Amino acid sequence: MTDEYEFEIKRKDESGKVYYSTYKVPKDKISTVLEGLLYIKENIDQSLSFRYSCRMEICGSCGMEIDGKPRMACSTIVEDLKKDRIRIEPLKHYKVIRDLVVDIDPFFEKYREVKPYIIRDDDGKYDKELPQTPEQFHEYANFAMCIKCGLCMAACPIEGSDPQYLGPAPLAAAWRYIADNRDKGAKYRVEVVDGEEGTSRCHFAGECTEVCPKGVDPSFAIQKLRRTALKIELASIFGGR
Repeated sequence: MTDEYEFEIKRKDESGKVYYSTYKVPKDKISTVLEGLLYIKENIDQSLSFRYSCRMEICGSCGMEIDGKPRMACSTIVEDLKKDRIRIEPLKHYKVIRDLVVDIDPFFEKYREVKPYIIRDDDGKYDKELPQTPEQFHEYANFAMCIKCGLCMAACPIEGSDPQYLGPAPLAAAWRYIADNRDKGAKYRVEVVDGEEGTSRCHFAGECTEVCPKGVDPSFAIQKLRRTALKIELASIFGGR
């Protein structure tokens, strides 16, 4: 056993050149991958670029590929990886801006498409609370835990082959609001998620659920969306008969 880790980091400079840099990080000075990256930036190479903010798996900023799997750097304990040489790369299926920093604008554009907010049919003209029981809250609570880190998008094989696919995080967000008893916007979201680039593109690989750091289950949400879309379509065909 050595007293150092080796971080092998995939990098991209301003000219677009892609290469790997290897850095040695003392084992006794780090606990997470993010702390190791900060050690490198502060003591070895100030040009290394990566995103981070909260350092406690809340903001979703520090997502990256760590040993071939999308993970949060702030909550990945280096020792748990059981090796001395760690390969770190930017998230797949995103355009790389520099080093480990990727362009997340397309992700949020897709997220906005599913109308991730409460929609009412009363134009918001009410003067009292919208009641919700604990049971009603638990219908969508798991899906509300999403921190928009984008790991599920990087893990999804369909996202990699079809950039137009909405992807697991936006679809899970659609179900989060449809499942909310205060919301009346299911028919509007179904118009978006039931298209060619919506739920029908999912092959149910389940990778999105596996990599989620908060335990959200996008795979299950997509199946619920399919069922809801079918019910709305049948109601439009046979309604009133």
